[in-house]
Amino acid sequence: MSLSLNWRVATLSLLLVTGGAFAADGLPAKPATTARPASHASAQRPGHAAIASANFHATEAGLEILAKGGNAFDAAVAVAATLSIVEPESSGIGGGFMAVLHRAKDGRNVFIDARETAPAAVNVKDYLNPDGSPNRDTALNGPLSSGIPGEPAGLVLIANRYGRLPLAQSLAPAIRIARDGFKPDERLHDAIDEVQKDLRRWPASAAKYLPGDKVPAENEIWKDPDQARTLELIAAHGNDGFYHGETARKLVAAVQAAGGNWTLADLASYQAKERTPITVDYRGYKIITAPPPSSGGVAIAEILNILSGYDLTKMDQVQRVHYIVEAMRRAFRDHNDYLGDPDFVKMPLDMLLSPFYADGLRQSILPDKATPSSMLPRSEAADPGMHTTHFSIIDADGNMAAVTATVNTTLASKFVAGDTGVLLNNEMDDFALVPNKPNVYGLLGSKANAPVGGKRMLSSMSPSIVIGADRTAVIGSPGGSTIITQVLEGILHFIDGQTAQQITAHKRFHHQYMPDVVMMEDGTFDAATSDALTKMGYTLKQRESWGFMNVVTWDRKANKLDAASDPRRPSGLGKVQ
Repeated sequence: MSLSLNWRVATLSLLLVTGGAFAADGLPAKPATTARPASHASAQRPGHAAIASANFHATEAGLEILAKGGNAFDAAVAVAATLSIVEPESSGIGGGFMAVLHRAKDGRNVFIDARETAPAAVNVKDYLNPDGSPNRDTALNGPLSSGIPGEPAGLVLIANRYGRLPLAQSLAPAIRIARDGFKPDERLHDAIDEVQKDLRRWPASAAKYLPGDKVPAENEIWKDPDQARTLELIAAHGNDGFYHGETARKLVAAVQAAGGNWTLADLASYQAKERTPITVDYRGYKIITAPPPSSGGVAIAEILNILSGYDLTKMDQVQRVHYIVEAMRRAFRDHNDYLGDPDFVKMPLDMLLSPFYADGLRQSILPDKATPSSMLPRSEAADPGMHTTHFSIIDADGNMAAVTATVNTTLASKFVAGDTGVLLNNEMDDFALVPNKPNVYGLLGSKANAPVGGKRMLSSMSPSIVIGADRTAVIGSPGGSTIITQVLEGILHFIDGQTAQQITAHKRFHHQYMPDVVMMEDGTFDAATSDALTKMGYTLKQRESWGFMNVVTWDRKANKLDAASDPRRPSGLGKVQ
């Protein structure tokens, strides 16, 4: 047992002498704070629906499926598949997703794990230079950077177990858009332009993203017939349309011809999984969020458990930011030290999610001074990519879907697998490929997240549903390691009574233990607040890149839905039907 784990267990043991009950899944049976209990979210139905996503084509595709009698889960399939066509820089069927679903008829909450897995032949030597240093190219570009995709299996699972419509009907809008074409938005145009040098390394990639040997203009129609054909095979045959047969053979042939190590057995053995979501109570609200292999839900729960000992509503901005940052610091110290694929790693979730453990962490926070991260037991964290997407849905019956999907960095591996049209992810970099060596974001990984064949790499994706006595929110965001803090801040703003539009537009800040810096969006703090935080010992640093949050809220008392797409992404759309 490590020294840091000993320290944490000792802290928890001292606090447990006061007593406390735990549920069978390791979650605290009693919240750290008590308040008016949240009513059952499905006790009534909205009677109308709302979707918020990062692209208007995707939102409209989801609404089209709802209008044809589909539910939120059918709409989620339509939105995700359409994003694979119109927003390939962020997600796609060559990547994976994580989702929290709420089924209205019985109140069931479930987590869908469609995270990618390592191929059986994964070899860390493939990610090393001759001198033993990390090879950033093989980790980020080409087929060696790609895990086995999970999105197709996840969409099939959702459609078959939770949807009302045939899978083919829910995939139809994406197939139509791919065949008829669409006009790329500015972000896709810029993404292709940014990585075109790497796209040119592989003929299929250049043919797809650089037609006529140039970046598609924003105002010209761009078609994706190869991906349309692959989606048609999934629509007709479900998992067999991707993980077996024609598509599987083409994927493996293309990967192996380019130096990758996928096999037909890797594809055939992939399974999307249902898991029990993490649930935490905070100020009378129930937050339902992502369990491992996401680190996000654990970190959010730990932060909220720490913050439950304070009344943030009575604090000025400086005090509020101070306590939130200190809670972030402590949760990020833990979040990658122990967490990984639950099928491979034993994790002390009962400790990390315990309100008593949070009590101990809270005692180490000084009221008027920052805690240098160097003073806390050391932990290292890995960071997933910035190019991710999230969408939120509530349908007329009160079914809900919070879905965060990713391919990792901009246009992922830049490798399109032959004439399948499938752009492969570069999620292998989310593993700790080389222990104690930084990944693309300069952060280190632990052995709990080391690559093993069939293992899922850790993620920060944090799709969440928040249920209060009178109000409900479906929330999530892209943004790498900032996903966790952006979703946390969105949850806090929602609990404070803010609207979907206010939540998505709110200025953001972030601390992830290492580096010991408060990253902030321009305009987050006024001069007086910045000065006060600096005097408390914080180092503030402006950050330009933040995720595009998409939120749907339901005021159940007024029976009013609201949807908002992040104003930082003009092509996004939040719409109530």
